[in-house]
This record gives sequence, C-alpha cells and structure tokens, in this order.
Amino acid sequence: MLCVALLTTAPATRALEQLDLPDIGNPSGNVLSPAEEKRLGRAFMRSIRNSMSVIQDPLLSAYIQSLGEQLISASEDAVGSYEFFMIDSPQVNAFAGPGGHIGVYSGLVITTESESELASVIAHEVAHVTQKHLVRTYDAVNSMSLPAAAVAIAAVIIGAATNNPDVGMAAATGVQAGMLQRQINFTRSHEEEADAIGIRTLANAGFDPTSMPVFFSRMGKASRLYDNGELPEFLRTHPVTSNRIADAYGRAEAFPYRQRRDSLAYHLARERLRVKAFNDASEGIQFYSKALNDGRYRNEEAHKYGYTLALILGREFDQARKMIDGLLADRPEQIEYIVAKAELEKLSGQSAAGAELLRQGLDQHPGNYPLAIYYAQALLDLGRPKEVKKILEPQLTGRPDDTLLYKLLAQASGDAGNKTSGHQYLAEYYYHSGALRPAAMQLEIALKDRTLSYYESARMAARLKEIRTEERDLKARDN
Repeated sequence: MLCVALLTTAPATRALEQLDLPDIGNPSGNVLSPAEEKRLGRAFMRSIRNSMSVIQDPLLSAYIQSLGEQLISASEDAVGSYEFFMIDSPQVNAFAGPGGHIGVYSGLVITTESESELASVIAHEVAHVTQKHLVRTYDAVNSMSLPAAAVAIAAVIIGAATNNPDVGMAAATGVQAGMLQRQINFTRSHEEEADAIGIRTLANAGFDPTSMPVFFSRMGKASRLYDNGELPEFLRTHPVTSNRIADAYGRAEAFPYRQRRDSLAYHLARERLRVKAFNDASEGIQFYSKALNDGRYRNEEAHKYGYTLALILGREFDQARKMIDGLLADRPEQIEYIVAKAELEKLSGQSAAGAELLRQGLDQHPGNYPLAIYYAQALLDLGRPKEVKKILEPQLTGRPDDTLLYKLLAQASGDAGNKTSGHQYLAEYYYHSGALRPAAMQLEIALKDRTLSYYESARMAARLKEIRTEERDLKARDN
C-alpha cells in the first residue's frame, strides 16, 4: 500500500480495490520515464495539499527535509530529489507517494523517543521508493491521465490515513465505476525488503540501526493495552509480530553498535509540535512550568524553548523574554531562537526590532529558508514589500512547489503595486494547492494587462493552457 502500512489493513485494501490506478513505472523504468514520474509526484502533492493538513511551518519543514536528506545521502539506491513534509495529525504514521514524496505525521515525531526511531520509519519509506514498490501493471485500455492518477493515489492514502475508505473515495469522486478493480498493497516481501534496506541506510547515515526493531517492539508492547479492537492508527496499519521484531534485530546486529546522540533540532521540533497541540496557551505554560520544576524532561534546553513558545502565545512577554534571552546567550546563532525572539518582539509591539533580528540572522545564515520566510513576513508587516522579491525568489530554485513562497510573493507584488505579477504568483499558489480553476482565473486576469510584452504574454498563455488541459483531464475522469 502507498501508506507506510507495514502490512495493509482491510479497510484500506477495500478502498484500494475501488480504484483503478495506472502503472507508475516498473523496475526497469520502461513505462513511465523519470520526467513523467516526477510529473505524477508533483500532481500527487497538489492533491495531498488540497485534501490534507500539510504543515507549512518553515522551521518544521526545514527540519524534516534535512533529516530526510541525511538518509537519502546515505542510501545506496536513491536517485533524484525527494520531498519530505509533515501532516498535522496526532496519528503515528507516515507514507510514501510517487516521485519521492514522503509524508510524516506530527504524531509520529512526538511519539518517537529518539531521532534514530524517527529516522527508522523514514528510512523504511525511502526504501519503498528506491525499490520501486509502488510499481504496478500497466493497462493501456483503462489507464488514467497523470493528473487523474495522482488524485486516485492520494485518495488511497487519505482513506487509509483516516481509517475510513469512504473519505478516500470521496476525494476521488468520479472514478469510472466500470474500471477493473485492482488491489495495490505492499507485499510481505516488500516490507521485509524495506526493513532490511532501511536498517542499512540507518547505519550508513550514522543512526542507531537497532532503532527500527526497538520502535517495533515498543509499538508491539503498546498493542497489548488495547483489547477492544480500537487500536491507535499506527497499530492498525503496522501489525508488529515477534518474528518481524526478531528479523529486524538480526539485521541490525550485522552492523556495529552505534549510540547516536539526538540532535538539538530534533528536540526543538518535537517541542514546537507539542506546543501547537495544546488546546490553549495556559495549558502549555502549566505543562512546561511543572516539567521544568520537577525535572521531568528529555532535554532541558528544548523544554525551555517549548516553555518560551507557550509564554509568547500566552502573551506573558516579560517571562518569555527572560527565557529566550537565556537560550540566545548560550546559542546566539540558533535559528529557532532567533525566530522566537523576533516573534516576541513583534507581538510586544516592537516589529522593527524583530525584523532586524531576522535580517541579522539571515546575514549569518545566507539563504536559510525559515529565516527568509520570517523576514519576508516581517517586511510585509512593516510595509516594505519591494524588498521581499529579492529575498524569496531565490528560494523558488530549490522549492518550485512551495505554496507559502508563492503566497507571500503574491502579497508582496500586490502591495508593491505590481498587480499582474501578483496574479501570476497567486495562480501558482492556487495551482500547487490543487485548486486549478482559481489558478486559471488568476492567469486570465493577468493576461488582460495590455502592457505585457509579447514574450511575457506568450509565456503566461502557455502556462494557462497547461492548467486548463490538466483541469479538463480531471473533469473527464469525473464524467
């Protein structure tokens, strides 16, 4: 299955059986070219963004991408670019989609007890991609267009992730009822292969190779606490057997034991997610205050960071300032702390001071994605939109599908008086968010600008044609 599901669940399988998916390549790569698979992956992400709560927090996005890239660099089989992203959900889960797009649920990050455990799940997913486990038989008669296929694949993941196949099918309304029903699920051999290759990748990347069986074992013990059939999502989609745990331990023992210290970035990301999960700021303040007083924490510095974020949200600025100044005194270049201090300054009425902190941080870390985003937002708040373009446009080179970049560039262009450019950026924001009709409408508006050069007009018209073609493909699937 496309979800992380180490063994496919029955509800997800039923959802899969209702969808006829085209082949997305075979091991020799002779059905879809790398370029076509990349197109499918990008279309898949547009559908995911349109249907799931993809986290757009720049710090969290940067962390999970960095962790994923460490594993990709250590993989013996990974080629091309990969995108790692987080889904805002308490579920303990992850999934691999076409084109190297790997989603990680926030609940998984918080539940793991070490960075190696988190890396083990991601390494498993990377292995599913590198070993072409998403490959299925091509049916030329009943094949879909790439955009329609992407929606169908995303629907499978949504149905499995929610443990409700009807939700997934609702996301893929219009799939022809007469299509051949076909099941897509990872076989036991696929899972064993992903375990073995994932453990090897962990070891190559310097993580603890035993973290995978340790995590499996912990989840297996947790399953004994549930005897009413209402297992947590991870336990429904990740049945853990004693044989599987034993096999994973056996494979891990082939590598030298390595005790890896968790990165500070891992601990800070977990606390940032934890703060977001509290119902209100006072709940978070109480939690962190008590934990720090009692000495109940895994990483004291990260807990102080979480406490700072909760204090800022609760508008207890004086106490928050003491905490963040203490953290910055020890690590003045820590990006998470610079961003937190800037947010504190902004909310306490010192927006210019906050923007200056971000500018200085960007000078220290040229091209840093989170700092660029937060500085751009600060400039927009200060009414300085003309400075935003030169900060954000270079980011598009490495993040051509980033909806947040397009949204901010659209606002900056509009605020600076360049309405046509604003419509273009807004069109890309809608497009990459999976909203094709609004994207086309924005380009139609932009093309009415009589001052456009021939080249600009032709380029924009070609882009509009691409979007309309994709929109027609999806409508044809629905009819």
